[in-house]
Amino acid sequence: MSIEDIGSAAPKGLCLNNHSITFLKEIAKWTKFLSIIGFVGIGLMILVAFLGEYVSSSIQNSEAFNFEFSGGIGATVFVLVLSVIYFLPVYYLYKFANNMKSALESKDDDQLTSAFEMLKSHYKFLGIFTIVILSIYLIIFLVGFMAAISV
Repeated sequence: MSIEDIGSAAPKGLCLNNHSITFLKEIAKWTKFLSIIGFVGIGLMILVAFLGEYVSSSIQNSEAFNFEFSGGIGATVFVLVLSVIYFLPVYYLYKFANNMKSALESKDDDQLTSAFEMLKSHYKFLGIFTIVILSIYLIIFLVGFMAAISV
């Protein structure tokens, strides 16, 4: 069977027994809880980003401090970018939880497929993100190594 045929092939005897359904219901509850915590975390990150910018500009405008404080806008933008990046895997997790709960309640195969598609998207995002972060670490290590041997 070719890789293209995997999605269209009819399952051969694969079904969800009561234990699997119970496990999936519990997984859906926990993933919904974790995704809601993730959304709250994103909200707090955005709040901290703007509060940090406000505090930073207040310190700069204060006469009590006569030093130059920089990085407020850069830090705000950095935290906002992290919030946007963090949103996607949390969203995928939330959609998985909702679709899984709906699929198990209605016994709808399309909903179940949609739930697993969201879970796949969640892990695919995390995998690609991990590769990007490891690549950045490798570049930093190589630059540091080259700088160390050139001294």
